[in-house]
Amino acid sequence: MTARLSLYRKAEQELYKLDGSVKGQFYNFCHNFREDPERNGLRKKKLKGDSRIWSARVDHDYRALLTPIGVDADGTESWLVIAVRHRKDVYEELQIAVNRVTGEIEFVDLAVVGDSALRRAGITLTPTEPEEPTPEPTPEPEPELAVSALLAAYDAGQLRELGVAEQLIELALTVTTSGELDQLLEGAPLLSKDVLYGLAAGMDLDEVRKEITAPVELDHRPDPDDFATALTRTKVTTVDDDLRQIIEEGDFRAWKVFLHPTQERIVRRHYKGPARASGGPGTGKTIVALHRVKHLAEQLPPGQDRPILLTTFTKNLTTDLRLRLASLLEPKLLARVDVVHIDQLAARVLGENTAPGHAKQRVYDHLALNEMRQLLAELDERRWEAEFLLEEWEQVILGQSITTRSEYFKARRAGRGRALTRPERNHVWKLIEQFTARLDQLGVETWGQAAERAARFEIERAAKIRDRQLLVDSDDSSGMRYLGYRYRHIVVDEAQDLRPAHWKMLRAMVDTDLPNDMFILGDAHQRIYDHQVALSVLGINIRGRASRLTLSYRTTREILAEALRVVDPKGKSLKVSYDDLDEGTDTLAGYRSVLHGPKPDFVQYGTWDDELSGLGTTLKTWCEELSTDDNGAPLDPSGRIAVCVADRDMVSQTMYYLASKAGITCAELTKDGPKGDGDVHVGTMHRFKGLEYQRLVIVGASDGIIPRTNVIERYRTEDPLRYEREQRKARSLLFVAATRARDALTVSWHDKPSPYLPV
Repeated sequence: MTARLSLYRKAEQELYKLDGSVKGQFYNFCHNFREDPERNGLRKKKLKGDSRIWSARVDHDYRALLTPIGVDADGTESWLVIAVRHRKDVYEELQIAVNRVTGEIEFVDLAVVGDSALRRAGITLTPTEPEEPTPEPTPEPEPELAVSALLAAYDAGQLRELGVAEQLIELALTVTTSGELDQLLEGAPLLSKDVLYGLAAGMDLDEVRKEITAPVELDHRPDPDDFATALTRTKVTTVDDDLRQIIEEGDFRAWKVFLHPTQERIVRRHYKGPARASGGPGTGKTIVALHRVKHLAEQLPPGQDRPILLTTFTKNLTTDLRLRLASLLEPKLLARVDVVHIDQLAARVLGENTAPGHAKQRVYDHLALNEMRQLLAELDERRWEAEFLLEEWEQVILGQSITTRSEYFKARRAGRGRALTRPERNHVWKLIEQFTARLDQLGVETWGQAAERAARFEIERAAKIRDRQLLVDSDDSSGMRYLGYRYRHIVVDEAQDLRPAHWKMLRAMVDTDLPNDMFILGDAHQRIYDHQVALSVLGINIRGRASRLTLSYRTTREILAEALRVVDPKGKSLKVSYDDLDEGTDTLAGYRSVLHGPKPDFVQYGTWDDELSGLGTTLKTWCEELSTDDNGAPLDPSGRIAVCVADRDMVSQTMYYLASKAGITCAELTKDGPKGDGDVHVGTMHRFKGLEYQRLVIVGASDGIIPRTNVIERYRTEDPLRYEREQRKARSLLFVAATRARDALTVSWHDKPSPYLPV
């Protein structure tokens, strides 16, 4: 090999969209170029506009654009492929440079910029391989009306300071519509795109500087001619055999693990204790979690036998995390990471501390609720509702590891709504004692009980570690070793859903004296369970080590605007505050998207059958659109489209209709991930936590279904605070569902719409 090839991210994105035969020709081109960059068949030549860009022949119609980076000590040439496109789209005016802010290599692609914007900026593109001239006369351009520039409030110096690519500055200052801006930024470097979209979305200069430019800015001015150093700062992919599989699987897979440069500093930062990153949907929390694990795994010292834990609340999200992490880590590093959902981790701890034959069966809360109702019926107890007592037990007694009546009398009940007098607490305590005795007789326990027991076992284990207690190695009676912590690092995704007992267990599993012990990601606005938590009370101090992710890279401005109205239809969403897991408050202030796309569709039907019929029509259209690329080459649409419903009954009805009447194959989203290999995923709103799809339909968003009026309406007068909490939880659930869509969202209902919908 006499040359080394790397692939610029934009070139990789272009390859996703090319016909399979062209991709095959590109792999052959790479092989030939690496063997001999001067091979005659490559027809390598410089562009006239920028002598640092070369064009080389992939096949009769397609060209690779490359730039030389330098020559290694062993004489190997290093080249960067910056674009792969049809020869008619290769122009002399394309340019490459080192960004003055980030120090990264930037390719400025004017081939996708609209004619009107180019004309106003006085730019004419010259094809490197002009087509045969056509005899038809070129019509004179119509005179343009004087229209204010979209970014008229800014000047070239300000854009330059924020990091906009030099070749785009004058063009950006001439665009007059959001459509023109979209065209300009389609091929723009990432920082330029974020800055210009941020300004167009209403961010002021200071906000853009703080949230977009500062996180990626170097502490010194880079050398504009040092491309070798610039390459080390640039996200590139090495051209090798593994690249073929990535490109052939398409951009959705790559996009699901793409780390935005503004998030990278959070991922790589060194923390002296627990740290937290919060952010709204689409801000990349899960991506940050995955790359944080990757970074920590790469930093593990040799011989380190304590793995890294990646955990979250829902089982199907854990499955998704494991699959995504596998595409980021080599098998040796992946083996050092324990990806397990939090209740499974608790069950593992209990298994280690329970004698054979003495394990209890764990049951979900709805079965425990039935037992509580049965107990109250037998006692003819009408003063308390079963739901209230079960939540008091889960949130207060188990949540604070309360074991005695006197402790319960002193317990804090923040967020519980209804106040209790001392005699009332005494009465509640007696009922809960009878209830837990009933569960014990049945040989069952709830997952909340299991978490609390696991936490106590781990706290005892941590105490032994601090006391430097020795263990005898059973395989070798002469060997002695100290008991150690289970993990060196813990990363938690969707942190807002964990119980207090979960946090106590996790805190005891990792050494508090080591740096980077816990890394926590969550969003209080997506809390869909009633687990009230204050991390500092549980021994997890994140003060001074908390950061916010405010820019959405998944949810478009159009989808985000409607989703925010779900959280608060009065238009005050950015001011609505939620607890931030640490006795403070968090809002969506400053949360915005830099992406642009079609507006969500809101569709009303007369009946449920009509709605299912409309769903079938929508899905058929989407499947057809996603089954081929822009050039007509076949693509696999499976796993890119999803249908979200309110409950399990609607899942069954929807899947039956789609399979039997619409001819659409489905896979049900279960706690273990998608069940089946159908094209369209169908699941309840709870199953969509942390997941994302290119296109999503929410069906059955009708009044009485979202929220279930018969479930929460009784609290309106009996317990107003509880009623507001249930309303907020239901709104959060719909908010989560709506923000799972990347490119397109449709929401439908039959009869009357849900009161939460912005219609």
